[in-house]
Amino acid sequence: VQLVESGGDLVQPGGSLRLSCVASGDIVSIADMGWYRQAPGKERQLVAESGVYGTTTYGDSVKGRFAISRDKTKNTLYLQMNNLKPEDTAVYTCSAFVQAGTRAWSKWNTYWGQGTQVTVSS
Repeated sequence: VQLVESGGDLVQPGGSLRLSCVASGDIVSIADMGWYRQAPGKERQLVAESGVYGTTTYGDSVKGRFAISRDKTKNTLYLQMNNLKPEDTAVYTCSAFVQAGTRAWSKWNTYWGQGTQVTVSS
């Protein structure tokens, strides 16, 4: 199973970006998916999470500015980021709890992508 993020870029404060994360491989089912970020010298923090039944959770610092969504038919997770601030600068990484294998044999594991850089600066 692989998770590949895209959409990171350099953007000015107040701007917007949309991140995507595509899951591929021997996937039977995907439960929770989420976005995390880590800035230099700081711990990784939850940005937003999408539960299998449609529930969403956001980190306090992004509430009202970011929106998480997913397309289950494409095994894709999105993060729409609006009104970006310099403190949003970080590597954004996708995570997914995946049932991998075949329907005859499978195992649940948490998988992580490589991350995509988001830089907010004027």
